[in-house]
Amino acid sequence: MNWLIRHAMCAMMPGGGTLPGLTAEEAHAYAQRVRAESDWLYSLGLCLGAVMFAITPIITLLIPLPSFLLPARLLDRHAERVVGHRSYLIKQAVFLVRLNAGMCWGASAHNRSALAQPAYPDDPGTYRTD
Repeated sequence: MNWLIRHAMCAMMPGGGTLPGLTAEEAHAYAQRVRAESDWLYSLGLCLGAVMFAITPIITLLIPLPSFLLPARLLDRHAERVVGHRSYLIKQAVFLVRLNAGMCWGASAHNRSALAQPAYPDDPGTYRTD
């Protein structure tokens, strides 16, 4: 399932202009860590959001293909349309994936350097609620 989450996250945070996009390696590592450290409901929402992103090109582009089979130009158009769809349920279903993609993108060292920001230090793993 992490590959589908990675696909959706990378599609929602592509590079553009002088800003780099989210890399597949960063998204994969982030998805693994979030799914391991979050509770089951958050993990389920992330998985369902990725599935919703994958199956909705039929609605957003009128193309009966899953998002992972779309060419780059159509994938970009799908990612733009699915987050702005008029159906609240569709927007909310992919919101959790988009939220995590944004957090992963913002924490990336190469993205932070492109914004002239210092890299975050390594997570010491000391804060735990359980």
